[in-house]
Amino acid sequence: MTIGTGGNAGPTFVGMPAVPTPAFPEAARTAVADPVLRGNLRHATHTIRAKRAAAVAELADWAELREAGRLIKDHTLRHLDTYLVRLEESVTAAGGIVHWAADADEANRIVADLVKATGESEVVKVKSMATQEIGLNEALEAEGIHAYETDLAELIVQLGDDRPSHILVPAIHRNRGEIRDIFRTRMASWGRPAPEDLTDRPAELAEAARLHLREKFLRAKVGVSGANFMVAETGTLVVVESEGNGRMCLTLPETLISVVGIEKIVPTWRDLEVFLQTLPRSSTAERMNPYTSMWTGTTDGDGPRVFHLVLLDNGRTDTLADRVGRQALRCIRCSACLNVCPVYERAGGHAYGSVYPGPIGAILSPQLRGTASEIDASLPYASSLCGACYDVCPVAIDIPEVLVHLRERVVQGGEAVRAGGKVVLRPAKGHAAERAAMRAARLALTHPGALRAGQRLASRTRRFHPRTLPGPGRAWTATRDLPPLPPEPFRDWWQRTNGGKDGAR
Repeated sequence: MTIGTGGNAGPTFVGMPAVPTPAFPEAARTAVADPVLRGNLRHATHTIRAKRAAAVAELADWAELREAGRLIKDHTLRHLDTYLVRLEESVTAAGGIVHWAADADEANRIVADLVKATGESEVVKVKSMATQEIGLNEALEAEGIHAYETDLAELIVQLGDDRPSHILVPAIHRNRGEIRDIFRTRMASWGRPAPEDLTDRPAELAEAARLHLREKFLRAKVGVSGANFMVAETGTLVVVESEGNGRMCLTLPETLISVVGIEKIVPTWRDLEVFLQTLPRSSTAERMNPYTSMWTGTTDGDGPRVFHLVLLDNGRTDTLADRVGRQALRCIRCSACLNVCPVYERAGGHAYGSVYPGPIGAILSPQLRGTASEIDASLPYASSLCGACYDVCPVAIDIPEVLVHLRERVVQGGEAVRAGGKVVLRPAKGHAAERAAMRAARLALTHPGALRAGQRLASRTRRFHPRTLPGPGRAWTATRDLPPLPPEPFRDWWQRTNGGKDGAR
């Protein structure tokens, strides 16, 4: 069995229509200048953050659950080949059909062919980040197949010709007034129109979406989903959601096609128990998810008559080969890291140029797509390294560690390659100024005399130091203040206050 070689998307927004995507600093600068966007983000993230903290505090064994989730994920990733084969056998035995997709193009081709084989030209979709990652909607549209998003937030994004900006709440950047205007102007061209007297009251907006989607649920013969988890032991797939739209997509169509990343697997039902406790509290701050749908193959007289599972690699195998970077594959898509991140709160999700925004996107997207593009090379720097993301992660992904690791990869040349059974970084072609600075630092730190002389010179000339650095250093000081130098170096202070004994070696 070949899991796949992985594939890298171009430097455009993954899973959305091709649009120019600048590097993160430029995109973030534009976002920060939008007061409405910042207000929407601040209100939403602070609200979710506070509720999550209260929900987690209710569990005395949260730390143990978090560690259990980490261990389960790490064990599964170490034996991923074994568990994927077991999953395929279990799904096949239950009446499902398994397909393997090495990259986005292959996955899109498989799904399009499966839909065309049914003779249908429409599909309803459960919210799925994997299908956004591969750009499935656009690929189906090119084949004459229209995909309708049924998650409320995804519906808002689709009707508004917009892009998701959050893992859990894709339309977090929109307020109620904006949503009302989108429904009024766009719903009619997609199906049932919104009421003429629609206001921005949440209940009215939800009812308009419910009536608009109901006719699509009842008409559609093909459903497309992702999955939060796959249980290798039984071949069971699991979707957790809060609105009930997922259950409609999973039960009413005659054919169900699920596109799932290969890292979403867990070995047994007992393992699933841990994540069904940590995911809802970390994402929606609920003790139990409102709708947890599970299906195993097909059953006569109940649910879809045909079930296809498309297992997606698309760079995951390459990510797995990196001992530090593979932590990102533990992610259960709870979005807790986004809601505490001071960078995301101000810049929003669109600045990350990926379907995976925020801290997790900053480490996942450059690994799935590579760091050759401007946007992907900039993402590891889209962080203050404050560590808040690691503190809230329910599977203990050390995001700051991976960010620093990926910064090293960007500086050294970007791509991880296999050599002699190990993963090494390809030598760099650029970043000459950074390499020169590192060589100078190595020289000073390995020669105490030179270091002391440099420290004394810097302290005595501190009044003449510029506020900004010249040349390549200008980019660094454009957004940061240079730290002030003390009147004397630490070594001199230590020698003076300890009776002339130089204890600092």
